[in-house]
Amino acid sequence: MLDELTNITENIRRGRYAKAPVVFLAGSLVRGEGTSTSDLDLVVVFDRLPNAFRESFWHEKWPVEAFVHDPSTLEYFFRTIDRPTGFPSLAAMVSEGIEVPAVSAFSNRLKQLANKILDEGPPKWSEHEIKNSRYQITDLIEDMRDPRSPHELHATASSLYPALANHFFRSRGLWSAKGKTIPRRLSQIDQRLANQFVDGFSAVFAKNCSRAVILLAEEILAPEGGFLFAGYKLEASKLWRVE
Repeated sequence: MLDELTNITENIRRGRYAKAPVVFLAGSLVRGEGTSTSDLDLVVVFDRLPNAFRESFWHEKWPVEAFVHDPSTLEYFFRTIDRPTGFPSLAAMVSEGIEVPAVSAFSNRLKQLANKILDEGPPKWSEHEIKNSRYQITDLIEDMRDPRSPHELHATASSLYPALANHFFRSRGLWSAKGKTIPRRLSQIDQRLANQFVDGFSAVFAKNCSRAVILLAEEILAPEGGFLFAGYKLEASKLWRVE
């Protein structure tokens, strides 16, 4: 399967990005976790471009997501766009990606840069950011304690799912994760917690039972002081006024 994917990637490179020295083939298909609807994630790197861009297209039966850069725009996205958010999407794709058509000095430099960014980790959360996250999670948990309907419970749990995972990662100085990558990332860090997370939210959606998720939130927030309501204050900018 991997040989087929690299051949397809090389065909795309030759047909669409012929002057690009390297394309990194990454994503769930490369990790062996792909499904029948998975797309090909490609990071295409030229020597020089007027600007970076992203594009989506079909190649034969394959949906393709291409992130097109040169070394300068790639580093800018690593450091200035992705790193402040805590989600190292592009750096991870380059780090884990398979070089097509082949490994080279050029591709090695890019991988070294991506690995350096990943090793640096995300910016440390400030006390203000931690309090904001605690307050947001507390508010969602209160809505889950006595929901008016299963529909409201599920809607609240859908918002809590990424918020709680993000707090766990970022408050501990770790790279965060989004959507379907959250369970995998949790498993890499703490398998026990990952099991609690999956089982707790499964109970919410399958049985309308929120107890396990509430206990999970208590555990995750405990190192920073637990739930936060009384005493929380969020000040607006002094510039936010109409004169």
